[in-house]
Amino acid sequence: MTAAKLRVADVFEQIAVRNPYDGTVIGSVESTAANQIAALINRAKTGAVLSRALPRHQRATILEKAARAVERQNEDFARLIVREAGKTIVQARKEASRCVNTLKLSAEEAKRNAGEVIPFDAYAGSEARQGWFTREPLGIIAAITPYNDPLNLVAHKLGPAIAGGNAVLLKPSELTPLSAIRLVETLVEAGLPQEIVTVAVGGADLGSAIVSARDVRMVSFTGGFAIGEVIARTAGLKKLAMDLGGNAPVVVLADCDFAKAVNACVSGAYWAAGQNCIGTQRIIIQAPVYERFREAFVAGTRNLLAGNPEREDTDVGPMISEQAAKRAETMVDAAITEGAKLLCGHCRAGTVYQPTVLEGVPKTCRLWVEEVFAPVVLLQCFDTLADAIVMANDPEYSLHAGVFTNNIGDALDAAGQIEAGGVMINDSSDYRFDAMPFGGFKYGAMGREGVRFAYEEMTQPKVICINRA
Repeated sequence: MTAAKLRVADVFEQIAVRNPYDGTVIGSVESTAANQIAALINRAKTGAVLSRALPRHQRATILEKAARAVERQNEDFARLIVREAGKTIVQARKEASRCVNTLKLSAEEAKRNAGEVIPFDAYAGSEARQGWFTREPLGIIAAITPYNDPLNLVAHKLGPAIAGGNAVLLKPSELTPLSAIRLVETLVEAGLPQEIVTVAVGGADLGSAIVSARDVRMVSFTGGFAIGEVIARTAGLKKLAMDLGGNAPVVVLADCDFAKAVNACVSGAYWAAGQNCIGTQRIIIQAPVYERFREAFVAGTRNLLAGNPEREDTDVGPMISEQAAKRAETMVDAAITEGAKLLCGHCRAGTVYQPTVLEGVPKTCRLWVEEVFAPVVLLQCFDTLADAIVMANDPEYSLHAGVFTNNIGDALDAAGQIEAGGVMINDSSDYRFDAMPFGGFKYGAMGREGVRFAYEEMTQPKVICINRA
């Protein structure tokens, strides 16, 4: 099935999809004009009726069949992710496997999260009443997804939405739409009526038209804070769920398992070339082990192979575009000018930016307070745990954090005081299991993803009460 068959809008241009590593065109998709929003909404309305009418067992079966299909085609999906997003082949295979898990979890949610009995007789005066609440679909959900996880983050929106009986207007990143389209095709092949998911690919004007459409009952967005603010101003009276990024700290205490901490931080910092909203950006290290950690972390960083993502031995692939790589380069230049010390990296060849480590970055520097979304790590020394927590909480964006220690008391104290949606103890900040609630504190997010939690965001309770008197 082609992308055109999944959409209803008139076409005015083609969007070329390029390989981030070498710039070659790997495909093209038809661009949807913003003035076609009425046709998109009409199709989604039909989809909403069809989705609501699907019995829960059918929704679950479709999602389970789609999961098995992705599992069978793991290598094909992985190769597509490599070509359009630049993830290394090893990382892309893991993303495809996570997509399978997300769809399976969604299938389970369709069958079990239907509502609850309400104990009316627990309240004086309601002894003669009994009843329950159900979870009902919202209707049309707009899903806007980013380029860094072009398959699994789409599954995190489609799976719970379908499980809840909704229709979806899906706007994937125009940089990486092919994985999303392939996933929708897989769902249709598994039995999903075509109208339930409408794919529209385009720029900011299209996004604004979708977000502001009155018939859209919820916007689920993953992306940057600036765009999130625009969506919040544009959406009107509808439900919003957003993952807006982070600047993840990892606190390394002197009593930690040293080798485990170093290895986990190297992995957590450079996964997906640092284009990871929960990737480790700031490592805050206790003074007694600071120099030793710095030496080991820099050595581990230097050992990483950056380059062609199709090679099995490549550790760090390209960034999504040369513009993104140049932005990281500029931010590092500015930090060095402001007094930071470069320990390794900071070398760019096209879209490939070598993993970079800095220390002594001023707290007023953009790299300290903003999300870099690149393979750049800042090392910072601390004396007391209280000092580390203050530093960890500096930025306004917060999704995940990590703490390495063998002292359970310090671990729990840190977990209680760090302002983040998730604190990973003896793991780097980038650990995520697709069933757990996922989101941030402060300006990091609105609402929560994770299949069960997204499902509940995408449905609404309806109370049925019977008076037997």
